[in-house]
Amino acid sequence: MATLCHSAHTRTFGKIGRRNAAKVLCSTQMPPSQSTIKVVIIGATKEIGRTAIAAVSKARGMELAGAIDSQCIGLDAGEISGMEEALEIPVLNDLTMVLGSIAQTRATGVVVDFSEPSTVYDNVKQAAAFGLNSVVYVPKIELDTVTELSAFCEKASMGCLVAPTLSIGSVLLQQAAIQASFHYNNVEIVESRPNPSDLPSQDAIQIANNITDLGQIYNREDMDSDNPARGQILGEDGVRVHSMVLPGLASSTSIHFSGPGEIYTLRHDVTNVQCLMPGLILAIRKVIRLKMLPKIHNLAASSRWKPNTCQQYSGKQPW
Repeated sequence: MATLCHSAHTRTFGKIGRRNAAKVLCSTQMPPSQSTIKVVIIGATKEIGRTAIAAVSKARGMELAGAIDSQCIGLDAGEISGMEEALEIPVLNDLTMVLGSIAQTRATGVVVDFSEPSTVYDNVKQAAAFGLNSVVYVPKIELDTVTELSAFCEKASMGCLVAPTLSIGSVLLQQAAIQASFHYNNVEIVESRPNPSDLPSQDAIQIANNITDLGQIYNREDMDSDNPARGQILGEDGVRVHSMVLPGLASSTSIHFSGPGEIYTLRHDVTNVQCLMPGLILAIRKVIRLKMLPKIHNLAASSRWKPNTCQQYSGKQPW
């Protein structure tokens, strides 16, 4: 246990003006464990970023070391995420400074990137330059960017995870769908989303891709039907999807399989962004062991989900 004393300057911002006051802060605390993972979150003021700040701060063996965004600069990361106590980590727009600070401590660090497709490559490259691995969860990321990241990480011997989803429930749904597809000749995907953007959703497209090219042709009875009421066919094996836009209803994905005398239904509902946090924490713990960006293309095809897989993700989440 150590007693830490240091001087600090507090700054008060308001309509009247600013004032600086120097004071001495003393605290008695345990020194951080050498195995603590220092986490930097890019896109910290987004809903998923704010939720991740709280999740990382509460996770065993992790410590929030930086919150990066172009908005809310100077505000405390704990306060913007709705935590009861401030974390004394201000939101900054200087990734280099934060990474340099972590590198000086020689601590294990991970950058979590929730930013934009156009900035992902530079962010991962910059993190690698300071010895930090990256977890990327960015809607609309292009396959070309993932390919470039893979080549860079392999050359630099740095780990990176580009996650098509962080929802463990979504992955389990896809795994179960793959197993069921070998036993049923008819399958329909029914989904609901609060917003009409990007329908059919990436989840539906991913499910259809996963159960396509497995030697099965679905819905043979009306595979050639162009009746709009029958939904859109995804892929070449007859998988149909029906998309509903129902504001106020949780995002939901159901897969209906049928055979002689029975119907088998799989369903996954999402109520808020909290569903991504267990997967995020798991991804952070795993990515520190990687030395490259793995080239496994199908996240759900693995018999057991391991968040060290890579895949293009072009969906759009409400958060």
